[in-house]
Amino acid sequence: MPLLILAATAALADPVPPTPPQQASVEAAVAVVRAYYAAVEARDYRTAYRLWHGRYTLAQVRAGYADTAHVAVTPIPPFEADGGAGSLYAEIRVRVEAVQTNGRHQHFAGSFTLRRVNDVDGSTAEQRRWHIIGAKLKPIA
Repeated sequence: MPLLILAATAALADPVPPTPPQQASVEAAVAVVRAYYAAVEARDYRTAYRLWHGRYTLAQVRAGYADTAHVAVTPIPPFEADGGAGSLYAEIRVRVEAVQTNGRHQHFAGSFTLRRVNDVDGSTAEQRRWHIIGAKLKPIA
């Protein structure tokens, strides 16, 4: 019995494994924004949907890009992340160029907000990866 208690205690005492630095960095948040637009360009709406943190449904993501033939994103440095309440937040400024299925070109500027939970007890690997939680894009000439 003491061996069982010792094993259970050791399992509970193990800290959350740290997120590899390359996955926790602000550059990883930038990579999520790039991956989002790469998925949209490939019409892989399921992947694009999974990069959001529950804000939209798969159907909404698909419908939002139904008339988009091509899309490309350019993240604009500097890239910074700030901590708060057990999480990190990154604001990634971007320019987006899109071509509609009718051939019309569109240009947007704005930012994406991403969040990841810090390496704290009880957090899951999924919570510790960057997720898009918001986007503010406006058309530009």
